[in-house]
Amino acid sequence: GVPRQRESTFVYRAPFSGAAAMRSSSQPTQPAPALLAAMLVFTAANAIISFSAFWASRNTVAEPPAAGTGTSTASTAAARSLWEAYDAHLAEAKYVDLTHAIEPGMPLWDGFSQPKFGAAVARVATPGFIAEGATYGYAAQGFVAGAVSLATDQIGTQLDPPAHWNELGATISDLPPTVTLRPLVVVDISRKVAAEPGYTASVADVLAWEAEHGRVPAGAAVLFRSDWSRRWGEYLVEGKMPAVFPGVGLPALQFLHQNRSILLHGHEPLDTDSTPTLEGEAWLMHHNYLQVEGAANLHLVPPAGALLSIGFAKIKGGAGGLARLVAV
Repeated sequence: GVPRQRESTFVYRAPFSGAAAMRSSSQPTQPAPALLAAMLVFTAANAIISFSAFWASRNTVAEPPAAGTGTSTASTAAARSLWEAYDAHLAEAKYVDLTHAIEPGMPLWDGFSQPKFGAAVARVATPGFIAEGATYGYAAQGFVAGAVSLATDQIGTQLDPPAHWNELGATISDLPPTVTLRPLVVVDISRKVAAEPGYTASVADVLAWEAEHGRVPAGAAVLFRSDWSRRWGEYLVEGKMPAVFPGVGLPALQFLHQNRSILLHGHEPLDTDSTPTLEGEAWLMHHNYLQVEGAANLHLVPPAGALLSIGFAKIKGGAGGLARLVAV
C-alpha cells in the first residue's frame, strides 16, 4: 500500500528562486542577471495580486466571470507576466538533457533485472482490424505500440522519494508539483575524481563553489559533477557499473540541507556513496529528503545560473521515479 504520509511533513521549497538563463552556445555561459531581477519582480507582483484578491474577497460576494471573459483580469495579468519572462529569457535558452535513456543492457545494480522491450499485442480480436495476439503495425492498423517491462523503478536517471528507504516517507506520487523547477547548482569534483575514482565530495567542495559563485540558493537542486556518466557507454557492455565510484559524503549532505535549505542533491553514479551502510542515502530518506541519481551531461552545464526542470513518472505509491532532467 501507499505509506501514510502527509504532504505537510515532506520538506520542499518554493517553485524557484530567481536564476539566469543559459543562452544557446557550445560553451557554458555566464548567467543573465536580468532574469533574477525579473523573477523577483514577477514574484512580488503575484504576491500583491494574490493578497489584493484575498482582501477583496472578504468584503464581497464572488460572482462568476461574465460570459467570454474567462479567468479574472488579475490571473490573466499574472500569467502573461510569466509568458513575457519565457519570451525574454527562456525561449532562446540552451536546453541540456541530463537523462540516460532506458535501454537493453543498461547499467544496473546487480540485484535488479534488465528491462525488456517488445511490441504490444492485441489483448482481444477486433473484427476487421486486428487478431487476438497480433502486433500493431503501421501498414495494417496505422500505428505501432511498444511493450516495456521494468523489473524496478530504480533504473537509469531516477528521483528517489523518502519512501525508497522510509516506510512512512512520501512516495513518488506524494511529491508536490513545486519540485519541478529549481535553481541549479553544479559542484564540479571531476578533477579530484580523475585523480581518485572513489573520491567523496565534502563540505569544502561546496564552500569552494560558494567562494566563486555566492551562497547556494535556498530551494536549489545541487548536482555533483564527477564525469562518471561520461563512460556510460562502456558500462553498457555488460550492464554493470565499476566497483569503485565517486560519492557525496554525509557531512556535505547534512550541510546542504540543514545549513543551505536545498530541495535536493544529485549525483552521476547510481548510489550516493560506497560506505557499507550507504549512510548518506539512509540519512536522506529517513529525514524525508529527495535525491537524484544517474544524472548525465553535467559537463555541458555551467556551475551557476541555470534552472533544472525535474519530470518524473507519477506511479501511485512508487518508491522510485523514472526521471527526465533538463537543465535550462
